[in-house]
Amino acid sequence: MDNLQHSFKGRILVTGGAGFIGSALIWALNKRNIDNILVCDFLGNDERFKNLVPLSFADYIEADKLIDTLDSLNDVRTVFHLGACSSTTENDASYLIRNNYEYTKTLAAWALRKHARFVYASSAATYGDGEQGMRDDEGQLTSLRPLNMYAYSKHLFDLYAKRNGFLNRIYGLKYFNVFGPNESHKGDMRSLVNKAFPQIRDTGRVRLFKSYNPQYTDGGQLRDFLYVKDAVEMTLHFGSTDVSGGVFNLGSGVANSWIELVTPIFKALNLPVNIDFIDMPESIRNKYQYFTRADISKLRQSGYDNPIMPLVDAVTDYVKNYLVPDKSLS
Repeated sequence: MDNLQHSFKGRILVTGGAGFIGSALIWALNKRNIDNILVCDFLGNDERFKNLVPLSFADYIEADKLIDTLDSLNDVRTVFHLGACSSTTENDASYLIRNNYEYTKTLAAWALRKHARFVYASSAATYGDGEQGMRDDEGQLTSLRPLNMYAYSKHLFDLYAKRNGFLNRIYGLKYFNVFGPNESHKGDMRSLVNKAFPQIRDTGRVRLFKSYNPQYTDGGQLRDFLYVKDAVEMTLHFGSTDVSGGVFNLGSGVANSWIELVTPIFKALNLPVNIDFIDMPESIRNKYQYFTRADISKLRQSGYDNPIMPLVDAVTDYVKNYLVPDKSLS
């Protein structure tokens, strides 16, 4: 990975570049002295622009202008399409279809015509309740049953690419629960670490949802948590690997409980662990995932051999080096 700068030819397009994973990706590229980057996003009214301030890139374009200017971007050879509405509670299905599905179709078609590498964000949310397993097997795509419209909009493109015979020429990344610096603008879609930090700092306590599944204790619901620094290294890997395309799980390969996630926050702040369990809103109870764990064997088989930061170390790094000093990646 240290010689990754030699793998990229031409300009790199990063959609969602001011967002959480997108800005972290640009940060990782900058660390390798790569800044021939076209950043695309919709800055809107939040403060995601702050993620871009310390970063170096060639140009910026608003997302609603990109499609009309694609044919002029002849020097783009790699596309990291990370831009999307990522709200799992968004109820405007038509908006999600336009923004997540149709936009991705158009961008992928252009990249294929231009023979540019196309790496796009799918989601582990496409696995639904996990009854069909969480294996990144293209042959099982049609059996998946997403639980919310965001996940379905992502799933639709995975199916479209497979049905039209080009999924093996592009790379769909199924991100599991990514957390880390540069996510503060995400509002309710921030990770629990980001939400819990001010609770714990200010009150010495944190609130977690009760379990409504007898197989899991309160706070014992399990997730595959992935630090954003690992997520972007995995993403960059698919910008240069020689393996055929398809869908790939990006996760730690380990399932940890919510209690295990918040405990290092208390320890990083030198506070005793105090957790209050609260009712889960009824609106999400029937859509709640009680267990996720990425099968990352396909990722490893693709040649990605970097170690993945253990959860305790990742949370501690996030809290001490970014949340306490209120810093972004720079």
